[in-house]
Amino acid sequence: MNKSELVVAVAESSRLTKAEAERAIDATFEAITQALKKKEDVRLIGFGTFTVAQRAASEGRNPRTGATIKIPEKCLPKFRAGKQLKDAVDA
Repeated sequence: MNKSELVVAVAESSRLTKAEAERAIDATFEAITQALKKKEDVRLIGFGTFTVAQRAASEGRNPRTGATIKIPEKCLPKFRAGKQLKDAVDA
């Protein structure tokens, strides 16, 4: 399912217009993004939790030259599915 299909599904199930559903979805994504930027967790009970994980700096190798390169530390978004979502997918 892509974003357009998600908009249609939300519009149909909530009796919103497609434009209203798209604004709602965009607002939801923006709120989650802003919270993660602040290093805050977003917990959606039954669905899952969005968190920010810190990946430590490391050394790697350039595959072409074999030279050692430094890979800087980085913050990455993570998602952990909730029990209800896991159970729904497993059913």
